[in-house]
Amino acid sequence: MEDEQIVELYLRRDERALRETELKYGARILSLCQNILSSRQDAEDAQNDTWLQTWNSIPPHEPRNYFFAFLCRVARHICLDKYRYERREKRSVPYVELTQEMEECIPAPDDVESRLDDMAIKEALDGFLSSLDETKRAIFLRRYWYMDSVSSIAARFGARQGKIKMILLRTRNELKAYLKKEGIDL
Repeated sequence: MEDEQIVELYLRRDERALRETELKYGARILSLCQNILSSRQDAEDAQNDTWLQTWNSIPPHEPRNYFFAFLCRVARHICLDKYRYERREKRSVPYVELTQEMEECIPAPDDVESRLDDMAIKEALDGFLSSLDETKRAIFLRRYWYMDSVSSIAARFGARQGKIKMILLRTRNELKAYLKKEGIDL
């Protein structure tokens, strides 16, 4: 079933929307949740929470043209909230590593002025991602949006881990230069 048809089922409050969403995107959303939470049971709980949140969010949202991205965003927020809650006293190595990698380009906002720049950074990031070739963009998103490990990205693209690490490093450096060129002072 096409995304537009699934969203239409949500808008009509037809419970088949949940079954169709699970059939079409269940495995991918579960994988995203597992990448963040590292636990099958927690990932399944987060996936179910994603379906509930999606049911409650459509309407008013009508993500006909970006349904999968909408689902990923919902799942990511649920997982990251759960991750932070469960590990607030502990620091997990993969999460710290990803945070440190991205803080080289975009430091974490720690004051109100930094938060005002969020929209400008979002627009610049969209522009940067659209300027990348398809492979580099996919690798960057697999790492920093889907939170895939370097080894799983390497396997997906049939490359060595060292090559993927180098692509990620160069892309982060390009992002930093791009943001500077766009006048975003970090």
